[in-house]
Amino acid sequence: MNTHTQLEIPCHFGRGQDLFGIYHPGSFEHGTGVLLCPPLGQDLIRCHRLYRQLAHALAGIGADVLRFDYYGTGDSAGASEEVEWPRCLADVATAAERLRMRGGCRRIIGIGARLGGSLALAAAEDARLDQLILWDPILDGAAHVAALDALQVALRFDPNRFTAPRPAAELAGQWQGFATGVSFRQQLAELRLDPPQRRTLLLLSAETCVTAHPHRFTNAGAEVVELSLPTPWDELARLETMIQSHELIDIVRRRVQEASHA
Repeated sequence: MNTHTQLEIPCHFGRGQDLFGIYHPGSFEHGTGVLLCPPLGQDLIRCHRLYRQLAHALAGIGADVLRFDYYGTGDSAGASEEVEWPRCLADVATAAERLRMRGGCRRIIGIGARLGGSLALAAAEDARLDQLILWDPILDGAAHVAALDALQVALRFDPNRFTAPRPAAELAGQWQGFATGVSFRQQLAELRLDPPQRRTLLLLSAETCVTAHPHRFTNAGAEVVELSLPTPWDELARLETMIQSHELIDIVRRRVQEASHA
């Protein structure tokens, strides 16, 4: 891997330059760009290193890569309680256009984990994403809201973190340390996503396969790959543990390399 593909170029973009991203240039004749759509909340923090490793791996095979933060998340402007689903969708489209302009990409592959996968899927048409790679995407928002609520309640009574149960008022209006607006909660609860009408690779962690109904995607022509190991997304004891999967990086690298030669 040459030093060019190790570059990380910070950038501000979007209306009012309120979005922040890191651009990883590949070989400019490659023609393929990869947009890394991050998850939200605690998942974003836990996936940060994996996204960076993935960006370097993909730039190393020639793809131009942009990883970015939605408004109200990460290093972009705004506060977490200002996160809104429609704005996140618009940010995906804005980031995709930024990648096209910066890298001169002829095609863009959208990649996302959890709610990042959901956003890539929901924004695919407006963002003009040619292909999707989705890792454990959230397809049923109401079920995800229930899981986040249950995890929040469990945190209140976790003896490994607190010597006594935390008052409910102290943890109200948030999920795992991130303040959450009422409107975003409702938007997420109403989320229901169908398989996309474009080439899609659905990556499912071991414990996710039995509940994700992958036949909905295979019936729509998507390829479904089951990862060999589980991912501890909702395990209370490992809530602060970094999410990592070398297997996933290898699979994604091969798929992007294949797409670049299509």
